[in-house]
Formats: sequence, C-alpha cells, structure tokens
Amino acid sequence: MDGNGRWAKQRHRPRSFGHRAGQKAVRSTIESCVKRGIDVLTLFAFSSENWQRPKAEVGALMELFLKALDREVDELHGYGVRIRFIGELSAFAPALHERMQRAMDKTQANGKLALNIALNYGGRWDIANAAKEVTLAIQRGELSAEAIDERSIAPFFCLADLPPVDLFIRTGGERRISNFLLWQLAYSELHFSDVLWPDYDEACLARALEDFAQRERRFGKI
Repeated sequence: MDGNGRWAKQRHRPRSFGHRAGQKAVRSTIESCVKRGIDVLTLFAFSSENWQRPKAEVGALMELFLKALDREVDELHGYGVRIRFIGELSAFAPALHERMQRAMDKTQANGKLALNIALNYGGRWDIANAAKEVTLAIQRGELSAEAIDERSIAPFFCLADLPPVDLFIRTGGERRISNFLLWQLAYSELHFSDVLWPDYDEACLARALEDFAQRERRFGKI
C-alpha cells in the first residue's frame, strides 16, 4: 500500500495526514473483497524496514494502528472477517500487542474473509524464521535433515495454512516487491498501479482483477 506520503506532500500536508487517508482505502478494499467473495487479503501495513523512518512518523503510525483496532474490529467481526497479524510482533508496545491479540481471538472463528495484516514483517525475516523453526524441529527429532525439501519446510512460513498467493498488487507507481512474502509470491501474478494508495478504490481493484483474469498461469508447465 504505497504512496501515502507522496499523496500528502501533493497537498502540502504532513505524511501522517496521508496515512490517515490511506485507512479509507484499506476499508474500501476490505469491503470490496468481502463483496466479491475473495477468500484471502494480505495487507503490508508496516515493514521491518519502516522502523528507520522518523520517530514522529513511526509514532503517528502506531497511534493510527491503536485507534483502528479500537474502532474497526467490531465492524470487521460483523462482516465475518478473520483478522491475523503476521511478523515479529514482540517488537510492539504491550498495549498494541494486547489489542492485536484480542482482535485475533475475537475473530478467529470467522470464515468470510481471511484478513492478514503484516506488521514489522519482512520476507527475509520470514525465511530466516522458518529456517530457525526447521532447525528446532530437527533438534527435537521431528524432522531429519535428509527429509528437508520445499514441501517439508513450507509449513514453517507465515500463512502456511492458506492457499498460495494468486495476485500481488502494488500501488504508487513503484515496480518492486520490497521484501514482501518472498516465499509465498514465487508463482504469483504481479500487478503494479500508478495510483497512490489513498486514492485506490473499488474501480482500481476491479482493474487489477480484470488484468489477473487475462493472465495465462502455467506454473512452469506448457
């Protein structure tokens, strides 16, 4: 979800103004996915690299997360949305971590849409974390080194219980993956939009889905 800062700069406003506007696009996208019967939506909300941003901006983002959790969870629960946060969540303040856990517990039985929110997440972190878990499994005698292959280590990655990612969408005109779901995106279709995230709406999502529908997915086969 790229472009909040540039969107705010175009309006001569602080970056935090763009992040608040971006929340409306989040709501619109979630509602569109529910309406269209999409099963899984994963949003890259805060990367492990985002900690390097100015402290004031990071603080404003944390405040937005807290307010959004307090305000949105009940409504998402009413829609039948299951919320899951992925990433190194222990780095967040206890108050935010507690709210995230409460949201996951409240919505865990819902089945309308699996909404995954990546916070303090990085694709390389995910791979390294999976490697650590595989090593621990070997030490416990649950897995042998000789048995390691793609299939045996796949369960140790984030979102392992969900289908492979079909479509990756990046907004804001950038043409890169930026350390997002590196393992999970191996055979995903990539769609890049020049629209800045706060302006991303249902029509933009529809164009991405139409583009996806025209792709021929061979997965390395003929």
